[in-house]
Amino acid sequence: MKNIFLIILGLIIIGSGAVWALNSKSQAKEDTNMDKKVLVAYFSATGTTKQVAQNLAGAINADIYEIKPKVPYTKADLDWMDKNSRSTLEMADHNSRPEIVDDGFSTDSYDTIFLGFPIWWYIAPTVVNTFLEAHDFTNKKIILFATSGGSGFGRTVENLKKSVTSSTEIKEGKLFNNHPTKEELKKWTEGVL
Repeated sequence: MKNIFLIILGLIIIGSGAVWALNSKSQAKEDTNMDKKVLVAYFSATGTTKQVAQNLAGAINADIYEIKPKVPYTKADLDWMDKNSRSTLEMADHNSRPEIVDDGFSTDSYDTIFLGFPIWWYIAPTVVNTFLEAHDFTNKKIILFATSGGSGFGRTVENLKKSVTSSTEIKEGKLFNNHPTKEELKKWTEGVL
């Protein structure tokens, strides 16, 4: 009888240890994910992308950073029907790098960056290339999100990869043509983080 009691006690102890080990492993995985810092960086010319970026940062509890051109875009600058407008001329020259505000911001402490912008001529505005070239994204993951009146991502990933090191992972994320809720944004990020 005493032996049976000791065997049962041993099995309980072993089972408890296994459960503890599984819980510890699960907690360690959660801690590792929590250690990763996430940034939502965005460029917005009219406020549409800004709204999505703010909702996204709030949904995933991420830091947020606005990419600001040194010379803000006016309504006339954004007139894509005008062949001499600023945006038309910049997008015609893929080497164009509009200056951005240098505020000392650093991406060093971030592992994952959600990068948002409006789609212009089937790619990101060249000011986004300026931002990428101003920071070190070595061994970081960049997940794109964009707003658009109808254009898709087109050659966006291919174009942006030219502005980062080969060890930077750039993933085409999601195009938002509407105003997604925080819940919709959180659900989307669960599949890409």
